Amino acid sequence: MPVRLTRRSFLGAALALPLASPAADRGVLIDTHIHLFAKDRERFPYHPNAPYQPAPQDLADYSKFVQASGLSHTIIVHPEPYQDDHRYLEYCFAHEPSPGCFKGTILLDAFAKDTPERMSKLVERNKGRIVALRVHAMNAPGEPPTTSGAITSRDLRDPRMKAMWEAARDLGLAIQMHFRPHHAPEIAELQSKVPGSTVILDHIGRAGMGTWEDFQAVLALSQDPRCYLKVSGVRYSSQQDYPYLDAKKYLQPAYQAFGADRLIAGGLGATAKDLEANLQMLDQLFDFAPESDRAKIRGLTARRLFGFDA
Repeated sequence: MPVRLTRRSFLGAALALPLASPAADRGVLIDTHIHLFAKDRERFPYHPNAPYQPAPQDLADYSKFVQASGLSHTIIVHPEPYQDDHRYLEYCFAHEPSPGCFKGTILLDAFAKDTPERMSKLVERNKGRIVALRVHAMNAPGEPPTTSGAITSRDLRDPRMKAMWEAARDLGLAIQMHFRPHHAPEIAELQSKVPGSTVILDHIGRAGMGTWEDFQAVLALSQDPRCYLKVSGVRYSSQQDYPYLDAKKYLQPAYQAFGADRLIAGGLGATAKDLEANLQMLDQLFDFAPESDRAKIRGLTARRLFGFDA
């Protein structure tokens, strides 16, 4: 059984590495994947269908970190414990550490009749802030998709899913896919049926949760120039401790397939130690790439993709 890294051993390993430059010297840094959870559970309760109940990672604490860290911007990925209740996301937009610092994703049910209307109202109410609709397809091979309950693993081949993709595209939103790699052919099919849609693949396609053949199908998604791969959740595809160097077997071909102009870094952390450790990890995982391309992965590509230049 693989050894998994605890928070204590993660920080210890990170601090044992040679000291890197301060985060502020790394150029544009954009974290494309952070979950925030309110301390005030009465005002911002978790949804009855929440698949897990995390400890708080509050906006106030995160804002202090952002102000001190050198991060340029953050994409708040609306997390599953809130399901389709976006009140805390909107609160974060209204109380961000600096103007225009945050953008975010939303979560809605393809099978709910009011989803296109709700999506439109969310985007209108938060002009320029909603950048993607997140879709979860986490059912294992042979496990049927869900039809109700928690918003996850709805059938990607259902016409209602296509309709939701079309509604998101028409509103200028990307589709952010959190999926097991065996779903890659279904994603390709949907993207071909919804031309002009932008797709972001979370957590390097959860490569370690499928076969090597499954990962080839993930890489094949790069054939669409509007498809991006997020370098996040690397530990999910590693059998080693930090800095997860065995994940290079996925990241090197991903770099060749997508190129630095379609790779974005996420999950950089919410403390100075975690940020520095994750930046060092990225440098080691992409030591085969020139610094100019690593700079794109750390933030320049995300700045363009999510419109932070504007």
